[in-house]
Amino acid sequence: MYTVPDQSGKFAVVTGANSGTGKETTRRLAEAGAHVVLAVRTPAKGEQARADILARHPEAKLEVRRLDLADLASVHDFANSLIASGTPLDLLVNNAGVMAPSKRMTTADGFELQLGSNYLGPFALTLRLLPLLLAADHPRVVTMSSGTANFGRIDFDDLQWERRRYSPMMSYGQSKLADLMFTQQLAAVAAEHHWDLLSVAAHPGSTRTNLQTAGASLGQDKTARPWFARFDIFPTQEVEQGAEPELYAATSPDVTAGGYFGPTGRMGLVGPAGKVRPTRRALDKAANARLWTESERLTGVTLAECAS
Repeated sequence: MYTVPDQSGKFAVVTGANSGTGKETTRRLAEAGAHVVLAVRTPAKGEQARADILARHPEAKLEVRRLDLADLASVHDFANSLIASGTPLDLLVNNAGVMAPSKRMTTADGFELQLGSNYLGPFALTLRLLPLLLAADHPRVVTMSSGTANFGRIDFDDLQWERRRYSPMMSYGQSKLADLMFTQQLAAVAAEHHWDLLSVAAHPGSTRTNLQTAGASLGQDKTARPWFARFDIFPTQEVEQGAEPELYAATSPDVTAGGYFGPTGRMGLVGPAGKVRPTRRALDKAANARLWTESERLTGVTLAECAS
């Protein structure tokens, strides 16, 4: 198991921290000494997660704040509340996500649910939190992707699945490819501005969490199980192992800008965390820059506004 280095004095935000890899990442960061904000859509679930962690680690420094990544107003309010506190942010873990709702749904802002929750929300959150990140020593942004990014495609003419027939898994793959592209472009932006900020990505492989069966549905029906969850041929692992790529990306001294981390065992789905190769589509600099520009247009959140 990966041993998280001492995080004493670090201030971190983990989205989707009430369950799965987010909860495990929060627990182990707090156990290592970090002060962690559980950024969750449902505060009651966040408080339960906080209580669970405190039962194991009574000295853990944890707080719960509401954040709905499917609502840009919520993202704005969450970021403003943190900025008002004035505490430099050492680590942002963009962990929360939804997966493969059986029908096309939309966010509060009218975005296709998976693109909005998995990518546009985290994009807006990261930019809005840049003032706190850039005030910290050696800050990091870790964005969770997925192996499905390997077959994802960015259709700039139909990002919202309004013209095409909606595909739950292809939509999910597009959102997770967008996360990888954002990771690379943020690393490029940081280098261009000479920021001491690491932008890295991770994926959990085939980890047994509730993401595949109970992702956020904005109060509608539960999401459908994706095709791979219906078969027993794929290896799976417990959440303690599945959180390790995220934890490694967040805390290892060996991480470099643009790095991507995931399981290195069977089929790249299970096993010890290590550096993995992103799909070539995430390394297209022109496409990455174009996606960033389009994301600024869609969200109304811009680098010029947030990093001035």
